[in-house]
Amino acid sequence: MHMNRQYRTVVVMTIAVVTAALASIGVYAAIQRMPVKTVEVGTVKVVVAAEPLMVGTPLRREQLRVVDWPAKTQVPGAFADPNDVIDRGVIETIGENEPVTTRKVASKEAGAGLPPIIPQGMRAMSIRVNDVISVAGYVIPGTHIDLLVTVRDDNPTAGQAEAMARTVLSNILVLTAGVRTDTEKGKDGKPQPSTVVTLAVLPEDAEKIALAQSEGSLSLVLRNPLDNDQTKTNGVKLAALMRGTAAPAPEVNPVTRKAVPRPRPAAPAPVVAPPPAPSSIYKVEAIRGAKRTEEVVN
Repeated sequence: MHMNRQYRTVVVMTIAVVTAALASIGVYAAIQRMPVKTVEVGTVKVVVAAEPLMVGTPLRREQLRVVDWPAKTQVPGAFADPNDVIDRGVIETIGENEPVTTRKVASKEAGAGLPPIIPQGMRAMSIRVNDVISVAGYVIPGTHIDLLVTVRDDNPTAGQAEAMARTVLSNILVLTAGVRTDTEKGKDGKPQPSTVVTLAVLPEDAEKIALAQSEGSLSLVLRNPLDNDQTKTNGVKLAALMRGTAAPAPEVNPVTRKAVPRPRPAAPAPVVAPPPAPSSIYKVEAIRGAKRTEEVVN
């Protein structure tokens, strides 16, 4: 009797497991036969950069590729055909897989190189600097700088001129910055590499840079990109720099070559001490019998 009960239990469990397995297989097969619903997203063809592209680069076919771009998020000014941008010049840096747009490339008539990136009404002027003057390589295209000139007095006995440093131009846009081989040979007889920085300046500013470059040495001062205020300084002369916070040197009459006396500052008004406060006064009340009197004591 006991064995029959155990046998029935095993049979029931086996049937349950087999039934569950068959049901699972049936559900899986039914799901596999169900049609897959796909949502089609509209796309358009967009030309993107196949590699990083620097300013001034003439575009070639191997530097471009065409990708599918969601039609709902189209890129303004994008190109669909690579032939429309081949041989155009890059006027803004383009990263890899970034769409090529009309804002980042020059027109077909402008060509490639530096001319297309010069702002309207301005000029491009190059100056030669070293690693220190170029702020240790942090002066790159797109940054803004101040231009400082230092003029040295090579013949101080001939006149009253002296060494001086001053900011002559401020908030200048850097167009290009790179290293080129200078034709001047070094001690080893080989051409020396030098850093050339090209700036976008107004025509009158180009004249200032040319004069400053011929009469003194130039230094570049890197600016914060959010700081657009003009630099307003009077410059500093060597005598004032070495004097520190001492009294300013006397002015010299350019005709007589004699010191011009400075007006003496007016003497400060004497300080009048306030009158002394009156001494304290005390009252003493005296009672003698039925008589009451008060006496004042200083």
